[in-house]
Amino acid sequence: MTFDRSVKIAPSILAADFADFGREIEAVEAQGADWIHVDVMDGHFVPNLTFGPPLVKAIRKHIKTVMDVHLMISPVDPYIDAFADAGADVLTAHVEAGPHIHRTLQAIRGAGMKAGLALNPGTSVEVAAPLLDLCDLVCVMTVNPGFGGQSFIMSQLTQIKQLREMIGDRPIHIEIDGGVDPVTAPLVRAVGADVLVAGSAVFKGGSVADPAPYGENICAIRAAAG
Repeated sequence: MTFDRSVKIAPSILAADFADFGREIEAVEAQGADWIHVDVMDGHFVPNLTFGPPLVKAIRKHIKTVMDVHLMISPVDPYIDAFADAGADVLTAHVEAGPHIHRTLQAIRGAGMKAGLALNPGTSVEVAAPLLDLCDLVCVMTVNPGFGGQSFIMSQLTQIKQLREMIGDRPIHIEIDGGVDPVTAPLVRAVGADVLVAGSAVFKGGSVADPAPYGENICAIRAAAG
């Protein structure tokens, strides 16, 4: 992974066909995805349950780009090595998930992955300030985590702009997760985001048998972001 601030579209496989993840990933990458975003939920930190390290490891061989694993779980630390073994390139933990996020970020990097810090909409980006030098990515949630297909929270644009100013020239990605589509993409790009997670906005209208809509959707988001 080399760092740059160009727009990267990261389809969330939460919106893909769960019974056909391998071919879904291959299809969406062939249609222009830059990263693959993998949402891990535990039914405890968020009100939904998805999958764990074995599934992540199983799909790793299908991912040729960047495997971006977003942990919506608590606690995080006992599972870091398992996700490293599963092949995550980026592992993102929520600041709200435990009392020792500094230690968590150190452990993620220590396991050989890029370290991401996620912030819920109710959390001020100011909490990230003392942690930025341990971060390779900061994920600003623009919906409350747990479910796909939610509406974008517009007040988060101010938070993203503030975060971009805090980061300065440090090589830290700003990722946006929640409600990203061709309408909201230019808004988050204008305030400094470079990694745009999109689920239903990418996968709608397409399938493994007919993947062209995936490419059309990705192109529409990328073009809108500029």
